[in-house]
Amino acid sequence: MDKTKKRELLESLRQKMRKDDNLPLQKDASNLVFGEGNPDAKILFIGEGPGFWEDKKGIPFVGNAGSLLNQLLQSIKLERDDVFITNIIHYRPPNNRDPQPQEIDSFKPYLDEIIKIINPKIVVTLGRFSMAKFIPDVKISNIHGKKHNVNWSGGELTVIPMFHPAAGLRRTEIKEKLFEDFQNVKDMLRDLEKQNQDIKADQMQLV
Repeated sequence: MDKTKKRELLESLRQKMRKDDNLPLQKDASNLVFGEGNPDAKILFIGEGPGFWEDKKGIPFVGNAGSLLNQLLQSIKLERDDVFITNIIHYRPPNNRDPQPQEIDSFKPYLDEIIKIINPKIVVTLGRFSMAKFIPDVKISNIHGKKHNVNWSGGELTVIPMFHPAAGLRRTEIKEKLFEDFQNVKDMLRDLEKQNQDIKADQMQLV
């Protein structure tokens, strides 16, 4: 699927979400926070839920945690336009409380469709709620920054759990771990590029 088609499908999905009166949390929210970035991204970041500024602007990760995420991306020579960023839930919970299980379930079909459309090579989960979507019943402190191949929609998906940037703002040691874990993403992107080059070389030999 080409980038233009992906963009069209994502926009159609966004409009469908806006019209879905069965989605929770929208009554007290200012905006749907669907997602932002490159529809053809190799990396998909999934956070937890919109905060105050995200709710006001309708864009994920634009507050203080977003500023740290931008720094983390820049540390591996990436910009927001290179990746796609979304959340487990797409309306702000009251007082920024944790998302509840039934709320996560309500948004699940839409998030699954986002993943399907973008078809990323790597999913980076930010925080324990998005991690639990792919890797349940584990502690993020035990597995953060490590590559996990999970079964997803009939195939295999590479997932890298990480701490949420908001946790990095609260604790210096977590912030340091985030920067270390992002270097693992850089290494995986380099490996993907090498694999693509090898495939192209093999194809050239067959011509």
